[in-house]
Amino acid sequence: MSTNLVQLSGSVCAIRGPSDKNDSVSAATTSSTSGADGTFVAPLVVAYPYKRTVGTLLSRFFQSLQEGRLEGTKGSDGRVYFPPAEFDPVTGHQLDEWVTLPETGTVTTWAWQSVPQPDQPLEHPFAWALITLDGADVPMLHAVDAGDMSRIRTGSRVKVRWADERSGGIRDIACFDLIEERS
Repeated sequence: MSTNLVQLSGSVCAIRGPSDKNDSVSAATTSSTSGADGTFVAPLVVAYPYKRTVGTLLSRFFQSLQEGRLEGTKGSDGRVYFPPAEFDPVTGHQLDEWVTLPETGTVTTWAWQSVPQPDQPLEHPFAWALITLDGADVPMLHAVDAGDMSRIRTGSRVKVRWADERSGGIRDIACFDLIEERS
């Protein structure tokens, strides 16, 4: 039985069989071990390096992040999307009404990351959270630097922490910080 592997190169997708030269799958990437608790562990690294243009909508969005602004788009039914949606989910028409949003929002759900992985937003334990910015109707996924799992909850108020150096990408938002509640 033959299986084909998909190889992405730029915007080109090439199908190649397992017998093709330069097959990058090795025994090191396909071997498995048992974890300390007896669970099956199979290391997996998936990478698709490519470059693409982001178009006018995302160009504006990334530029606004680089400049320290949060901008979303408004749909025909009045819903505000952040990150911005290019097309209206109701009508299918292109969205062109922009809305500037504040740097604050509400956690709608979250999960604790007790052991951060390489390339994650923070190097210490943090929460991954769906955050609905004030004035937006659709949540976004980002990191919350809560300090301790006991401090975050659904409904927590958060504020953007901007990256010290911005490059015009989603990581211009370094993470969100909890807004201390007043008693």
